[in-house]
Amino acid sequence: MIESTESPVSFGETETRSDEMNSTIEEWVDDLVTDVDEAAASAEFQEWLDIQSRFHDYSHRNTLLIKLQCPEASRVAGYNTWRNEFDRHVQEGESAIWIWAPIITKQCPECENSPSYHDNSDCEYDETPPEEWSKGLVGFKPASVFDISQTEGEPLPDLETEATGDPGELVPALLESADSLGVETRIVPPDEWRYGEAKGVCKRRSMMTMHPQVEVKDRENQADLASTLIHEYAHAILHFEVEEEMERSKRELEAEAVAYVVGRYFGVDTSGSAFYLAAWSGDDAEAITGRLGRISHTAQELIDTLEEQY
Repeated sequence: MIESTESPVSFGETETRSDEMNSTIEEWVDDLVTDVDEAAASAEFQEWLDIQSRFHDYSHRNTLLIKLQCPEASRVAGYNTWRNEFDRHVQEGESAIWIWAPIITKQCPECENSPSYHDNSDCEYDETPPEEWSKGLVGFKPASVFDISQTEGEPLPDLETEATGDPGELVPALLESADSLGVETRIVPPDEWRYGEAKGVCKRRSMMTMHPQVEVKDRENQADLASTLIHEYAHAILHFEVEEEMERSKRELEAEAVAYVVGRYFGVDTSGSAFYLAAWSGDDAEAITGRLGRISHTAQELIDTLEEQY
């Protein structure tokens, strides 16, 4: 049975670090698949969402690695970045947190390999020499970072975990972001609400519009209103092209997870959220990994779009 990580994992100074990092992520997902009906799996999933809300621009693979090595991490940077940019120093004896860093170098226009890999491949491209190739992503490598709690030095006042703004400002930002997200949005007065106990809906595309239509019931609690808008925007992004009803119901959990991550990022209290992973019963490791990736990417898209309005 999957258990919440009490003893963080570590990756030693070995030639097998890359393989260990990959296998640890795979084992975590496999455990989630095996115990998807268990409450502990839902709790473990929520712990990952907490990390994702703090590192929204990291991939789900990297936030999983951070969660498994240092669950309380709030901001990470490399050893030299802490020293040179923030005048802080990693404390003696601290263990590095290992994540995947992109390898950006010149790459072959045809096979997209770096010059060294290109030389050993079957690619016969020779129209331009390697020194004229453009740079691009050719892979990932293990890179060490440290959390701020592992450092000492000059204070960083901008790292306080405060709300980005009053929730009342988040609702206007969400409405202003609708066009760029390709969503038609309307806040409906309570006396005009037609959808029973639902707080919001994301309606299917009609013959008269080319965009998802989101409607939410107006209320005094602006934080709750913002959370509902985020949830329905997530539906619009995640579900609108999905026709199969079983898959649409499974993506309900994805939308709620996105609302949790984005809400927490902007200071909305979402502590009452509960995640029941039993909805994903029958999914294999590949499917659940895909769901984690969609949650991560959708939350990042919404956060980046909303930050442009703040």
